[in-house]
Amino acid sequence: MTLRIGTRASTLARAQAGTIADALGAELVPIVSEGDRSTASLASLGGSGVFATALRDALRAGEVDAVVHSFKDLPTAPSDGLAIGAVPPRADARDVVCSRGSLALDDLPEGARVGTGSPRRRAQIAARRPDLVLVDIRGNIDSRLERVTTDDPVRALDAVILAAAGLDRIGRLDAVAEFLSLDRWPTAPAQGALAVETRAGDEHLVSRLDHRATRWSAEAERGVLARLEAGCAAPIGARSFVDDGLLFLTARVYRPDGGAHVTSSHAMPSDADAPADLAHRVADELLAQGAAELAPLSP
Repeated sequence: MTLRIGTRASTLARAQAGTIADALGAELVPIVSEGDRSTASLASLGGSGVFATALRDALRAGEVDAVVHSFKDLPTAPSDGLAIGAVPPRADARDVVCSRGSLALDDLPEGARVGTGSPRRRAQIAARRPDLVLVDIRGNIDSRLERVTTDDPVRALDAVILAAAGLDRIGRLDAVAEFLSLDRWPTAPAQGALAVETRAGDEHLVSRLDHRATRWSAEAERGVLARLEAGCAAPIGARSFVDDGLLFLTARVYRPDGGAHVTSSHAMPSDADAPADLAHRVADELLAQGAAELAPLSP
């Protein structure tokens, strides 16, 4: 029997799920979520987790055998009856600037209009360029890129901030003016990573795609969110990686207006317990520095 892989119906979701389907010899089954139907801001819909609900419902109902998520979009709480069967190798975790005239963020003119729907990115932009005008946007990658080329004065933007991984997956890296350094500009926990979810007990259907270092890094970053009891739309950036037998993790919590932030960095030997232990250590240090008072951390 051919394996059925559920995916959101967007171009990006189909592209990233297509890589999983190809690797497994599976067929794609597009599923429309409430997040895809609504034009409301992502934060008002309850964060990126809104995209996961329809996929998980189809998986539980037996309509598909596995579903593919952008790992950063998943709520951190376990989902009854489901399991992450595989986390494939991570794509580029960086954010990028796409702008008129291919200008870098620091080179945009004073008062330039910059679009993003992410509270984290808003805080980071405000911290780095408080003179810029921030515009809340939704839509797929193509519609966001169109806003930096249109002559419509109502829709026109001078730049948008997007994820490198998404642009790469749909073949639009040509639109990038600047890649933002992860050291100075940490991105959403698990950005660039995919999660292949199955019903509990069916992990073997996809487990051969699992990449241990990526799984540990993504779990460490998401563990900070869980420990802080923060939603995936909270103004938090994180970076984790495995190097020379060690798992490294840095996380940063921003005040929404970008006026302040706190940071914690730690490392420990990489093993199965390291992601949770490291996440707890980093999150507890962030809380000790006042993270809960700095930013809204409730889901």
